[in-house]
Amino acid sequence: MIRKLLPAALAMAAALALTTAVPAQEVKLTLADQNSPTGWGPSHALYPWVKQVEEASKGKIKIEVFASQTLIKGIDMWKGIKSGIADIGWCVQGYWPEQTPLSDVMSLPFMPIKTAEQGGEILWKLYEKFPSIQKEYGEIQPLVLYTTSPNFLITANSKKLVKTMEDLKGLKIRTLGGPPIEMAKALGASPAVLPMPDMYQALDKGVFDGAAVPWEAIHGFRLYEVARNITMAPFYSSYFSLCANRQKIQSLPKEARDALMSVSALPGSKFWGKNFFDSAEGGVEERVKAAGITLNRYDVPTDELARWKKVAGEPIWEEWVKKMEGKGHKDARDILNTALELANAKN
Repeated sequence: MIRKLLPAALAMAAALALTTAVPAQEVKLTLADQNSPTGWGPSHALYPWVKQVEEASKGKIKIEVFASQTLIKGIDMWKGIKSGIADIGWCVQGYWPEQTPLSDVMSLPFMPIKTAEQGGEILWKLYEKFPSIQKEYGEIQPLVLYTTSPNFLITANSKKLVKTMEDLKGLKIRTLGGPPIEMAKALGASPAVLPMPDMYQALDKGVFDGAAVPWEAIHGFRLYEVARNITMAPFYSSYFSLCANRQKIQSLPKEARDALMSVSALPGSKFWGKNFFDSAEGGVEERVKAAGITLNRYDVPTDELARWKKVAGEPIWEEWVKKMEGKGHKDARDILNTALELANAKN
């Protein structure tokens, strides 16, 4: 009997030894970014988030960052992630206005969104609530969805400071695609889409007269050197995704996937908004002071701003709803109303 049982016992012991000896699988992911690693957003949001992922996974997930468009150009990020050139990418959704049209509700002009942290919370909650928004991302798995604080206007040093709607007439302004294009047209400007890394040269050479930007872009691309005129008007909030290849994320061990999402999703969206954008104004103030530069800032008065909103605010909201409904998106108005309710609930 002993001779019969011994081989089975030895086999079981060997199997147990093999099971306990194999360490948990380490996961390596690549992340492509268009921004400089020293920019405000990457240094305050991206790299801290990478550290959060490693800590949440107890060191089992390692993320290698390829910054400054070294792996994928910003304008090509969406298709680069879909095709697997990188596992994760920092995506500017406004580069592809037809890709996520329902998510564009976040970039409608003059929405009552005050901060990027709030914007990230609203956008992620919309994504969770509406299957039609989830469907827009297809092969892309959003890890984080977040917004800027409202973009405002900067104009080149060779141009005058914009104070009224009439001052905008004919100016070639960089915006993102989608509703921001319609906003700029309604205000009398001539809008065009241009990746932010190309903005410095475009302003310096007079190819563009100005741009709608957040503070983070002014800091990250040193735009304060070529565009010192600042017109504070809450144009719109750009929105972004930390987008991942869905197949890659779904193939991860459940423990790794859970660790990744624990610092992404809603908490990650709020974290990225707050740290990438809300804190960046202080960084610009430090930079310009150190460079001995004075920014010419003008806060548009309430009565003048009301004129801008009247022609380029709610009318564009209504146009957006009609356009979306015309394309078969029957829940467009519900999406807009939900976004407004969430935004106003925080005010």
